[in-house]
Amino acid sequence: MKTFGKGFLVGTLTAFGAVAGCVYAFKKTVVEPIEEREAVLDQHRRRALRKRRSSHQG
Repeated sequence: MKTFGKGFLVGTLTAFGAVAGCVYAFKKTVVEPIEEREAVLDQHRRRALRKRRSSHQG
């Protein structure tokens, strides 16, 4: 019974580790680049808005 308990615990921890690794890899490769691109586009929008407002000041 001792061997079964150790094996079950190690298998469970390995499975959780694999799932956590997959989630982390997905976040790094898919989610973060999308968020960075949205941040850059937001900066461009704000810059364009400032330029548009300042061009009509006189």
